[in-house]
Amino acid sequence: MDTGIIQYINRQFDLSIQESLGEERLIEILSHKINELIENDFSRLVQLLYSIDVSEQKLKSLLRENPDTDAGRIIAHLILERQKQKLQSKEIFRQNPELDDSEEKW
Repeated sequence: MDTGIIQYINRQFDLSIQESLGEERLIEILSHKINELIENDFSRLVQLLYSIDVSEQKLKSLLRENPDTDAGRIIAHLILERQKQKLQSKEIFRQNPELDDSEEKW
């Protein structure tokens, strides 16, 4: 598992997950924390999902389609998927700086 993802999750969710942890164990720990937030601080969870940029439509759809699956696990998978997408985007822009149009090139 990418250390950047684990560090980010540790910061956002006040965890201390080891960087050598496998993806399945990461999902397990993160889903437990998410379930705690669902029960005790739902507004904090919503805020985190918004800041991580998890698709609300995708989340609602997955929860509706999988009513017997643990919600924390579904959310953990979405968070991990989103973080991987962000890393992929960063890598693409790092390899192709001409794709970065943050500065006008005249």
